[in-house]
Amino acid sequence: MQFRKDINGLRAIAVIAVVLFHFSAVWMPGGFAGVDVFFVISGFLMTGIIFKAIEQEQFSIAKFYIARANRIIPALAALCVILLVFGWLYLIPSDYNTLGKHIAGSLTFVSNMVYFKEAGYFDAASNQKWLLHTWSLSVEWQFYIVYPLILMAMSKFMTLNSMKMTVLIGTVLGFILCVVVSYQWPNAAYYLLPARAWEMLIGGVAYLYPMAIKEDYKKRLEWLGFALIVGAYFFISKNNPWPGYLALLPIAGTFLIIQVQRNDSLLTGNVVFQKLGTWSYSIYLWHWPVVVAIYYFSLSESFIYLGLGLCVLLGFISYQYIEKYRFNNHFSGLLSYLKCQPLYMVLVIGVISLAVYHFTLNGYRYQIPKSVLSSFKRGDYECFNKDNLHAKVDNFCTITEGQKKVFAFGDSHSYSSLPALELFAKGNNFALTYASYSACPPLIGVFPKHANTIDKNCQLLNDQVINFVIDNRYDFVFLAARWTYYTQGDYTDGAMQYIVTKKDEPASQLNSIAAFKKGLAETFKRYSDSKIKVIVMLQVPQQEIDSKKIYYNALVSNQVQQVLLNKKAISLQKHMAFQQATNKMIRDEAKRYDNITVVDPTSSLCDSNICAVGDEAGSYYFDDDHLSVYGNHQLKDFITSSIQ
Repeated sequence: MQFRKDINGLRAIAVIAVVLFHFSAVWMPGGFAGVDVFFVISGFLMTGIIFKAIEQEQFSIAKFYIARANRIIPALAALCVILLVFGWLYLIPSDYNTLGKHIAGSLTFVSNMVYFKEAGYFDAASNQKWLLHTWSLSVEWQFYIVYPLILMAMSKFMTLNSMKMTVLIGTVLGFILCVVVSYQWPNAAYYLLPARAWEMLIGGVAYLYPMAIKEDYKKRLEWLGFALIVGAYFFISKNNPWPGYLALLPIAGTFLIIQVQRNDSLLTGNVVFQKLGTWSYSIYLWHWPVVVAIYYFSLSESFIYLGLGLCVLLGFISYQYIEKYRFNNHFSGLLSYLKCQPLYMVLVIGVISLAVYHFTLNGYRYQIPKSVLSSFKRGDYECFNKDNLHAKVDNFCTITEGQKKVFAFGDSHSYSSLPALELFAKGNNFALTYASYSACPPLIGVFPKHANTIDKNCQLLNDQVINFVIDNRYDFVFLAARWTYYTQGDYTDGAMQYIVTKKDEPASQLNSIAAFKKGLAETFKRYSDSKIKVIVMLQVPQQEIDSKKIYYNALVSNQVQQVLLNKKAISLQKHMAFQQATNKMIRDEAKRYDNITVVDPTSSLCDSNICAVGDEAGSYYFDDDHLSVYGNHQLKDFITSSIQ
């Protein structure tokens, strides 16, 4: 295909947006839509390569895959090697373990699935995932694997015109699927191929159905396309369901610019955009690790501007010395494909990264005391995220036996408080029963907007639990959750689990807060009508930094220093301010009922200044917000006084 300066300029428009958004979302709130622009460009180019070869009866699946591998893998592999060396020197062991896992996922192009399972794209923890941005490469690679196979199969029994029409129909159906999934399961829509395929397919439509546009209109349509893209960058934000129907803005804009084919345009053909477009892949690869480094090492805002320049410089170097190298694309036979060098890069670096993930020892520069290392764990209870837990009450777990009965229920915070409840139950002759799904608030009539609603039906589990405790005449129900997760997110307005009262309701913070209030009202009334005593534990203090990182940074001569632990712990003032609005909703609703008591664990975990992350013997936290088994000892007396 002849070099298109307009498409190269489009790459620049895309990468500029993504980079600016990641360095500071305030600059360009919808800059993440630059990825969608890349997808359209990719679909256009790949469709051109495949259809032209099929028309000439010269298409080879193996050669196509090798060409893609030669294009994508070397620069990515170089980044991974440098991160492995960098991580060995500067990352704490637990983070280095995680880096190994993420490198393996990136090089095998399944990182989108890895990150989808871990957290949302806008989770604050994202700023500690050095290769998070490779999710888009994985989506593209998965498309590259499936798309030519389907087209080759179609070519055996369909005419070219029928194939073109099928691509067009597939694009429309893919868009409809994308809109539905974006509102029902937003994380899945963002990360996974089925909701993204239409964006690459519409690039294929741009190639297969070129528009005959008069010269007088080309410039106007080009500027219209540019306005649609830039409008999306500035008027869309992470609060909008994405990709969804709003993705039509940058997608349509990209489609128009490709169709008008203005190779002499000052807009896309200027020297700055041409250079940035040429380096765009490598700039994209390097920019996110630079962003993560700024957050990880808590560098000042001035480093943002230095980082912008650095990612362009690294992008240029990567392009000049890695991307421009021409790997062999021509092989004489099937066995000769084994000489493809990028495949060995994946194999060697992949094995090393998996070894890092599984076998990292207790530090290279760090040697943390064994008591502290062993404290980074939660209790081990069967009925947490148990498959089909909601299906029948026989799946609930009895942890202790006794004369009185208490049922513990909630999300992962309920799970994390079980060791303290178990100690209480054993010492006070209580039968303790438990059930829980992560990201599932103990609120009747609400639906969390996550992708696994079939395996984790929160609404049905809530109904099963309340019917079970009523039918079996439980004395107490102990509800605990990360309540702010459903109303605010975290300290940086990041990770949030949206909940709604109707399955087809859009996911948004406003809808989530409304659902939270309604869920509280219905839940408290139902429990009140049953005359069962309910203990609602407010959220434990959430740290700003993962406890492991705080501990490793508090080491001096391989000994943990309490003063350094306290320095990084969340302040009591910030903890109280963050949870104030959510706690008020819970307390105000509970005041209406005599049998519902709200208890606050703050006094057990905080002094007058800070909410400690732990002591020199061990960590109170498993991560940044879940209590460890060791931390549960701080709640022992609190739990005993709460359940009376």
